[in-house]
Amino acid sequence: MILLFGDPHGRFDHVHSVVAACRPAALILLGDIEAKRPLEMELAPIADLTQIWFIHGNHDTDSDAFHDNLFCSSLRERNLHGRVVEIDGKRVAGLGGVFRGHVWMPPQPPSYRSPEEFVAMCGKGNRWRGGLPRKHRSTIFQRQVEALYSERADILVTHEAPSAHPHGFEIIDDLARRLRVSKVFHGHHHDRLDYRDSYHRLGFEVHGVGLRGVTDRDGRVVIAGEFDSKY
Repeated sequence: MILLFGDPHGRFDHVHSVVAACRPAALILLGDIEAKRPLEMELAPIADLTQIWFIHGNHDTDSDAFHDNLFCSSLRERNLHGRVVEIDGKRVAGLGGVFRGHVWMPPQPPSYRSPEEFVAMCGKGNRWRGGLPRKHRSTIFQRQVEALYSERADILVTHEAPSAHPHGFEIIDDLARRLRVSKVFHGHHHDRLDYRDSYHRLGFEVHGVGLRGVTDRDGRVVIAGEFDSKY
């Protein structure tokens, strides 16, 4: 069993309790983790109970601490962003971060296709630790998406939403179809909309996982998100 966790925003008690009760083979955090300590410390109570995986969200680069507690933690190699990993018998693809207009806001063409191109043009004074500005380390670049086009997966996990969401993106639809996934799970919007009418049009299922909500890999709600009752 794989459990997918909506944006925790710095709170992990529910992660500990659900994992202790359900004993999933793996969990995936869908971004906006905002770890106040290195992620391995935040999740230490369940480290021996399950595999831990994640994608990052836009708020995970809001501060040096949030960035370092995630991207420099001992769990940094469990970031699914930009790759496909077999987890509990399913091939899972990940796309963390968000689109930002200064770089790329689909369907418009990108201003910068890659992090390297952005760094080359942004000026030395704008670089962070000698490279990409911290904020843009959670920005989606076109080449990161294109790198997944030749892969195949069963599940796609994203922070941004596909087009079924009012604030979603058709480029996520396109990626899901190229990967040939059957399901897409996203965080970011703190809601869980009913996407069932869109499944036939899209060719895959979509499941939003709400704020601190938990969903299994079949799309069943384990714990409702904190704002799910509004939808």
